[in-house]
Amino acid sequence: NWLHNGQPTGVQDATTTEDGAYNMSLGDSVVRKPGARVWLPSENEWYKAAYHKNDGVTGNYFDYPTSSDTAPGRDGLEITNPGNNANYSVGLTNVYLIGSPYYRTVIGEFELSDSPYGTFDQGGNINEWNETLIESSSRGYRGGAFNSYSGFLKSDVQSYNTPNTQNHYIGFRVASVPVACPSADLTNDCFVNFEDLAKLASEWLTGIQ
Repeated sequence: NWLHNGQPTGVQDATTTEDGAYNMSLGDSVVRKPGARVWLPSENEWYKAAYHKNDGVTGNYFDYPTSSDTAPGRDGLEITNPGNNANYSVGLTNVYLIGSPYYRTVIGEFELSDSPYGTFDQGGNINEWNETLIESSSRGYRGGAFNSYSGFLKSDVQSYNTPNTQNHYIGFRVASVPVACPSADLTNDCFVNFEDLAKLASEWLTGIQ
């Protein structure tokens, strides 16, 4: 709601955190409102972003959200195991890749291990809530965590819990509608600036040579 409402500051109320993408007065039965600009993904949205092969309208899915059917490694530098790594536990000793006290994945740590849709860290790191009601008032979460075995990262593993559950290994990511970039944006960064002018000039000069 806070993101949907433009990240307002000051006293928090229905115009800031309690209403917007979700009307929180509905309690456990809250659902996404029409016109939501930022929201928790549904089970299907999260699953597709993590596992679908992004090869058109097909039923083709990977087993792991690192674009692989093989369990990922834990090479933070992605040198010995390029393109298939995640932050999860190995063995009973819980040897985490990222150290105490947070154990979380640094943003971009596994830059070669994104899903076919370009999302990062949907496997390992932390379990991620989705908004779908699974059983009674319980909501789903997926992906495994830094203290999970690699099997919890697989596409066929689903978990759920009551939405007031709080744990250091459960978090969330948000989804939003992509913003269309201006037609004058030639460098695909969604800004019209000097770099676009320079590219336009370069293309013009190339064209008259």
